[in-house]
Amino acid sequence: MSVEERLRELGIELPPPPKPLGAYVPTVQVDDLVFVAGMKASIGGEMKFRGKVGSDLTVEEGYEAAKICALNCLSALKEALGSLDKVERIIQVFGFVNSAEGFNQQPKVLNGASDILLKIFGEKGQHARIAVGSNELPEDSPVEVAMIVKLKT
Repeated sequence: MSVEERLRELGIELPPPPKPLGAYVPTVQVDDLVFVAGMKASIGGEMKFRGKVGSDLTVEEGYEAAKICALNCLSALKEALGSLDKVERIIQVFGFVNSAEGFNQQPKVLNGASDILLKIFGEKGQHARIAVGSNELPEDSPVEVAMIVKLKT
């Protein structure tokens, strides 16, 4: 089953590819690797969640925000590659959580990104991950996710 078919089966529609907030590009390809810039929890330029997880938002809301971030990464990838079927596997996910003081459940929040990648890609979606707490993120996003992807050769 193609990735596009799997997305349809899951009822997932990728959001429009986010526009960069600064002087960078959403993706950079080096040989068979694609580095995807950090994506926030917005759809079509509109933030779906704002604030710090652990005070303004619950872990569950942070989880949903992380899922949106991962889908934005996939949207940027699809725009760059033309098709997500070119992805051999997700290598690494970098997750940053806008965290209230004392909040230490970043891994639970970032499971939102990891779980959706596993649902979409199956074993190819298994990845290494970094989960970091931050005291601020761009545009008050509760989560930011970046990734490295290996392409089929």
